[in-house]
Amino acid sequence: MDRPKKKVLLRAANSMSSLSTIVEENGVKRMRAVNSLTSIFELDDSDLLALLVDRPRLKLERKNSYDEKSFTELSLYDSAHSLEYGRFGWETPTFSINDSFDPHPMVKKAWEALFRSQVYFRGQPVGTIAAYDHASEEVLNYDQVFVRDFVPSALAFLMNGEPEIVKNFLLKTLQIQGHEKKIDRFKLGDGAMPASFKVLHNPIKKTDSIIADFGESAIGRVAPVDSGFWWIILLRAYTKSTGDLSLAERPECQKGMRLILSLCLSEGFDTFPTLLCADGCSMIDRRMGVYGYPIEIQALFFMALRSAHSMLKQDAEGKELMDKIGKRLNAMSFHMRSYFWLDFQQLNDIYRYKTEEYSHTAVNKFNVIPDSIPDWVFDFMPLQGGYFVGNVSPARMDFRWFALGNCIAILSSLATPEQSMTIMDLIEARWDELVGEMPLKICYPALESHEWRIVTGCDPKNTRWSYHNGGSWPVLLWLLTAASIKTGRPQIARRAIDLAEARLLKDGWPEYYDGKSGRFIGKQARKFQTWSIAGYLVAKMIMEDPTHVGMISMEEEKHMKPVLNRSSSWS
Repeated sequence: MDRPKKKVLLRAANSMSSLSTIVEENGVKRMRAVNSLTSIFELDDSDLLALLVDRPRLKLERKNSYDEKSFTELSLYDSAHSLEYGRFGWETPTFSINDSFDPHPMVKKAWEALFRSQVYFRGQPVGTIAAYDHASEEVLNYDQVFVRDFVPSALAFLMNGEPEIVKNFLLKTLQIQGHEKKIDRFKLGDGAMPASFKVLHNPIKKTDSIIADFGESAIGRVAPVDSGFWWIILLRAYTKSTGDLSLAERPECQKGMRLILSLCLSEGFDTFPTLLCADGCSMIDRRMGVYGYPIEIQALFFMALRSAHSMLKQDAEGKELMDKIGKRLNAMSFHMRSYFWLDFQQLNDIYRYKTEEYSHTAVNKFNVIPDSIPDWVFDFMPLQGGYFVGNVSPARMDFRWFALGNCIAILSSLATPEQSMTIMDLIEARWDELVGEMPLKICYPALESHEWRIVTGCDPKNTRWSYHNGGSWPVLLWLLTAASIKTGRPQIARRAIDLAEARLLKDGWPEYYDGKSGRFIGKQARKFQTWSIAGYLVAKMIMEDPTHVGMISMEEEKHMKPVLNRSSSWS
């Protein structure tokens, strides 16, 4: 079959973080850039929008190099954004691309590998396989298209001006969502999205068919909670990138979003706005003690809610759901910022908590026992630095650091501007622990000895400092880069990219690295892991053109800025 010619040269893309207004051309609704950092989806006042559309525009020219004066004059974010971040906005140059951006030799190799990983259904590209490792004896499910794995690939294609494969993927997974979903004799909810799908080619009949996995073939038989959230987030990224509103406005896409979120917003016995999940329902898809209210799912849930709120139509069904979303967002932002946040002061407060408080005025609302604080936290927590802990539930606080959840918290503005900067402070202060020789630790620290046996069930793949248990995952590079650019700390991304470029290609694009510092290729890591390749490309393109961050970044909304009073220490 005829397939598109490979394109390895990056194409300049329009600013994805610009303010836009809707225009109609030949019957197709599109967005027109208006030169602002705020999205049209995030404005409610049409009069203000009209004023912004007509305001004078600045003509900025990219230079081959930037001196200190240029950093101020040509910043990605304007002075208002810098003021929002307080003193931090002035300490680090906001737009720090110290180059004329000659592509690294790895870039061409990466694009070749990414195009080679494309999967076709009836002649149309619909995704990328998880890994293209010829040396591996066992294929397992690495020849399938995973929803979460395709996200960095999709962003790379969008940033390179090739949205077709992303559109095809979104529509194909939407069709799969409508399939009957059963595990043994139990039927999954209508909104559940697949973890992955495989395209089967019949050369004799010359037909293609698709087999989807909703968790029935997974290691732990757990449905992927994150798949639906990533689908909504990617739909928004496609809309922001192309300016084409017609896809999101299709009835099937509107229905798909409603089905996904209806699963999460249904009333039950929950007393928290966070989402209760089983172990292994996200990127960490094996038993790792993340059951309950894991930060990764909460951050993705929050981002998906905000994304859907910007795309749902104001019809009868959409308006009712949007009201629910608005209330949930308010409750979640308060809950997460209050109870999941940990910095030096809060750690000291928890250390001094009283327990067994029976009252609505209790300070220790989750009855966390101070003696349960692990010893490593006291040394790990710097004076200036903080993060969202891994999990909070009754009498349990998982103090581990999880990279994906904290980066998504920054990009979705689940974290306040101050908290976002504090997370980046932590990464810089604990660079050796969280980044080491290969970005980025999926979680920190690793479970060891008796704790590893109890929590993981003696999982031979998740041994200490390996795979999900403290392994280093190159795919997380794109999230670190996006968070660095959003917070005006590009030197963090540059330093991490330099580390990755020293080894990734030479090592064959491994899935993950092992060891306390990420020095060794993972003992069971697949080579030519597609999202390792795509994550690197996305990071490079964001550094070349930071406006790409607008595809997956959201600014904080006014109604989400409550004044939070930290609980006082008990003497």
